[in-house]
Amino acid sequence: MTQVKSGSDPDGTMRAMRLHAAHTPLREERLPIPEPAPRQLLLAVRACGVCRTDLHIADGELPGGRRPITPGHEIVARVVAAGAAAERFAPGDRVGVPWLGETCGVCEYCRNGRENLCDGARFTGYDLDGGYAEYALADERFCFAIPERYADEAAAPLLCAGLIGYRTLAMAGEARHLGVYGFGAAAHILAQVARHQGRSVYAFTRDGDREGQAFAMRCGATWAGGSGETPPEPLDAAIIFAPVGALLPQALRCVRKGGSVVCGGIHMSDIPSFAYALLWGERRVQSVANLTRADGEQFMRIAAEVALRIETTRYALGEANAALAALRTGTLRGAAVLVAA
Repeated sequence: MTQVKSGSDPDGTMRAMRLHAAHTPLREERLPIPEPAPRQLLLAVRACGVCRTDLHIADGELPGGRRPITPGHEIVARVVAAGAAAERFAPGDRVGVPWLGETCGVCEYCRNGRENLCDGARFTGYDLDGGYAEYALADERFCFAIPERYADEAAAPLLCAGLIGYRTLAMAGEARHLGVYGFGAAAHILAQVARHQGRSVYAFTRDGDREGQAFAMRCGATWAGGSGETPPEPLDAAIIFAPVGALLPQALRCVRKGGSVVCGGIHMSDIPSFAYALLWGERRVQSVANLTRADGEQFMRIAAEVALRIETTRYALGEANAALAALRTGTLRGAAVLVAA
């Protein structure tokens, strides 16, 4: 492949924000623009969402992963070049790159439709360099076409907040009265999809967070209150996005018999002990791990049909640490998105 050059990178290099060790700020570095392997795409990053998983990685709450690493797994980009065996996308196409970046393809999980549980999986922005950069590589088999109705900045949160939110919602089954604990990037998308499906959404925010509760109501919630409050209706299911283990027994208190509590995050603080009576009555506790490509295709079809309103706060690429800090302190509404330009 001919080396890629642009007006802003005449020497064939690119800017990237790199994590070298947990609990340290990302460093802005200049690296060579990479070349794609046979099944890879070279992508010019247009926008990259800042996910709570990125924060867990930066704060050392997820073990493993490669260091140094370029974080970011909510990537919206244009194809610049394709490897010799890549056939799905052409230069100029817009694609999305999610968390799931690679699987073995041969294990029991991969063969029975549960590739999200593959022990050999590798993840974008964790094992594979991600989108906090001007260019990125991605296996074309794990990329998605993005509905044209969404601009780059609005599309970025669809790649994880949307996808994981959708898988989490599916785990809640046919629940009509749905509680959501932690009303951030994922919840504000999920609430709109749930309302489109005819469900009632009950939003739980930090106690006293009136601004967050007003935001939840704007996103279609039927009711919004503090995490310690009781909703006006018993819940058929509750979804927890906030990484706070103490919310699990609280959610169980609000779920009717036969209902479920679904934990949608990749990390959660320790769950405190609670009385068996909270779980009794065939209530269920379920976690969600990663996503499958089938999830992505299904959710992108929904996103094409439903005009989702995605609320974002834009940050320049070099402001990645500020975006992570805002996410850490809970001051964001919607999703933070890095823009390379």
